[in-house]
Amino acid sequence: MALISLRNVGVTRRTPLFVNLNLVVGTGDRLGIVAANGRGKSTLLHCLTGEIDPTTGNITRSRGLRIGHVAQEVPTTLRELRLDDMVRRALPAEQVQTEGWRADVVLDALEVPHELRARPLSRLSGGWQRLALLAHAWASEPDMLLLDEPTNHLDLGKITQLEDWLATLPADVPVVICSHDRAFLDATTNRTLFLRPEHSQVFALPYSPARTALAETDAADERRYQRDVKTAQQLRRQAAKLNNIAINSGSDLLTVKTKQLKQRASRLEEAARPAHRDRSAGAIRLANRGTHAKILITLDDVAVNTPDGTLLFKTGKQWICRGDRIVVLGRNGCGKTRLVNLIRGAIHEPQTSSPSLKVTPSVVLGFSDQGPLELADDETPRAAICRRFDVGEQRARALLAGAGVEVEQQSHLIGTLSGGQKARLAMLTLRLTNPNFYLLDEPTNHLDIEGQEALETELMDHQASCLLVSHDRSFVRTVGNRFWLIEKRRLREIDGPEDFFASVARAPD
Repeated sequence: MALISLRNVGVTRRTPLFVNLNLVVGTGDRLGIVAANGRGKSTLLHCLTGEIDPTTGNITRSRGLRIGHVAQEVPTTLRELRLDDMVRRALPAEQVQTEGWRADVVLDALEVPHELRARPLSRLSGGWQRLALLAHAWASEPDMLLLDEPTNHLDLGKITQLEDWLATLPADVPVVICSHDRAFLDATTNRTLFLRPEHSQVFALPYSPARTALAETDAADERRYQRDVKTAQQLRRQAAKLNNIAINSGSDLLTVKTKQLKQRASRLEEAARPAHRDRSAGAIRLANRGTHAKILITLDDVAVNTPDGTLLFKTGKQWICRGDRIVVLGRNGCGKTRLVNLIRGAIHEPQTSSPSLKVTPSVVLGFSDQGPLELADDETPRAAICRRFDVGEQRARALLAGAGVEVEQQSHLIGTLSGGQKARLAMLTLRLTNPNFYLLDEPTNHLDIEGQEALETELMDHQASCLLVSHDRSFVRTVGNRFWLIEKRRLREIDGPEDFFASVARAPD
């Protein structure tokens, strides 16, 4: 049964985000929406809820439809509420006293610890805030659930937990998911909408097979376009020849035939449309200045501790070699980020680091910790690039534009940029650093799928040496050529990530 129907819907913001979108969302649908950053995914969700009216077209909702919408950010009006109070706010006022237990049921289903439920949302991690918003939406007993980037800030355990929770929802409640997490989309969807400025495409498939089907459709469109253009050119050549003969012979019949050929060519040219080509949200390029050293970093049973000195794990004897792309795996809180920071400190200040952690002097670090390193929110992108790197203002403008920060945004404060723009700015700073070793902590956060795939390609094509932490399973599978697992206070090398992923799925954090 159709709950929402879209007919020829379009939204324009300076330029069209999408046009002529026809879509039906009904019972049993698990719809994934895929598009680059800033291309209208969140706007489409707001159209579905009725918060935004489309520029063109019509949206029809079934009578009395209740929609639960999980936005990307916590509304400011809810930030200082206790988590459990915020969830209870989803209930009708007259039911809060008598049926407040429904909020506890939802929080239990999402395995939210009791000690967190009394804390204000502003004091919770980004991951718990995401789950709190989800609990708030589900407690209202919606007929449809809309999720905007639900895996943002979630570690792998919580992502797996969210996948399991979505699988238990009643089959008649459709779920619409905007996400850049390819593995999550494959696990949770049965339909995929590729949202485009023109000719959006819907497939009754999860993301990966839908992506293959989309490539085949685009290839067929391109072949059809090239064929039509070639045919139109041939018709015009024939018309030119007939026209010359008609002029020389004075034949009215040939003149009519010439006109008909030109009309056929014009109709073909008007109908021919080139295959869709995504407009890049900003190029991601990396650099690798190279090194002759074969071993970059040696860890001789390094102890990794908490700030108060409690042992998290020991590394054993390990080496990071030129060309290694090492993924550090482990459950939440095991010390992955502590290890990254320990290695970073040893590179920057080798004289103060542990003698059991040795760094080759030729190592030049490129570091990303989920945001632009040393780029303050109250600084403009252009000023930050000019300050940190030996480039003039004109060159900085060109670099930023190529990275997806448009000229008019380059004089705005970094704090006002979108998450995707900040992520691409972080990648630009990495490139300009010109490192030969990368330390990357959750580098795909806020990158769209295009950006994730570009980063994967750059790391592999440049044969970059790196150590990285990521909850993005697709990224880990593609990039990693060595894998370290932290468990039971030890770090050991394993053959691949799949057993770890499976263990998290069996027993999420």
